[in-house]
Amino acid sequence: MQPLVTPQRVGDAGAAEAADAFVPRGGPQVLRRRAGTATPDPGTPSSARSASGRLSTFREDVGHAAAETYLVTGLAFILLRYLGVGYRWISQLVALIVYAMLLMPGFIKVGYYYFFSRHVCRSVVYGDEPRNRLDLYLPRDRSKPSPVVAFITGGAWIIGYKAWGALLGRRLAERGIIVACIDYRNFPQGTISDMVTDASEGISFVCNNAASYGGDPNQIYLMGQSAGAHIAACALMEQANKESRGEDISWNLAQIKAYFGLSGGYNIQKLVNHFHERGLYRSIFLSIMEGEESLPRFSPEIVAKKSSAEAIALLPQIDPLRGGKDQLVDDVVSVIHADDALAREKDASTPVPERLVYEWQIKLARQISPF
Repeated sequence: MQPLVTPQRVGDAGAAEAADAFVPRGGPQVLRRRAGTATPDPGTPSSARSASGRLSTFREDVGHAAAETYLVTGLAFILLRYLGVGYRWISQLVALIVYAMLLMPGFIKVGYYYFFSRHVCRSVVYGDEPRNRLDLYLPRDRSKPSPVVAFITGGAWIIGYKAWGALLGRRLAERGIIVACIDYRNFPQGTISDMVTDASEGISFVCNNAASYGGDPNQIYLMGQSAGAHIAACALMEQANKESRGEDISWNLAQIKAYFGLSGGYNIQKLVNHFHERGLYRSIFLSIMEGEESLPRFSPEIVAKKSSAEAIALLPQIDPLRGGKDQLVDDVVSVIHADDALAREKDASTPVPERLVYEWQIKLARQISPF
């Protein structure tokens, strides 16, 4: 599994501070999935929102952080019992720590933007589970509705978190694109079916509330990276089969213009040994995937081959991107702005952002990276 975007550049982390606070268009909307629940008001982007859409107080934020810390600590001990003591996962953990240390200057700059930019709307509640939250990255220019990307981060189904998409969110927001980074339950808090359910509910929220945040409901794109690409693909196939059977749905595939799959695994049956050798042992991987008998069900490639022609016809345009050396942001933007000549002209004149870290740090981090 490869990192989503190689941290080669960064703009002025404080530049967004000078812009006005975001004001939603059309006022609060009612969510279709739960009657009487209002869409969170992003008038103050840096604050968390309660399920009722009310701005949370500082005391509530601290309480939520404490509860999350307690939950994560307990889950970490459960995870350790699953992992046991093995040299592979320990070596991978050490590699991850060294990788993070090498790129720490860049992470600090991105973290500053994430926590202090007025164009980041953090922890918008989209569902009932503790991890059912998403972050919104909003462009400065709000003179017209913006394209929207719903992004599901990676993390080996264990360490995924919405903030991992901060750099991508910033880069796309600089190109006039709203990004919604969707969080979801990780193992052992949930298994793959829980993750797919959370992702689908987050996508539903984005599809049905994009206009409230200045987004264009006719330009919604789905993106996933690594484990997130697998989860997103599973959600797409599940949705296609539901729609083809006429089942009740809270969103539909016609609302998604294209899907970008970054470094994803789409045939899980063929990857069990690969993950085992990388430290994600067979026993824990099968626990995540709900047993060996469930592997075909959660392998989008296999599901697609078994699906009806009607279901396949419902799928949006699919663009698998490998990652690594690919110019991911430019590739994604070129698809989103394909029909917008003015946006393409602006893209061509976009200045090259400042680097996040030195080139030698990037090259060394790539060699050490456990992904």
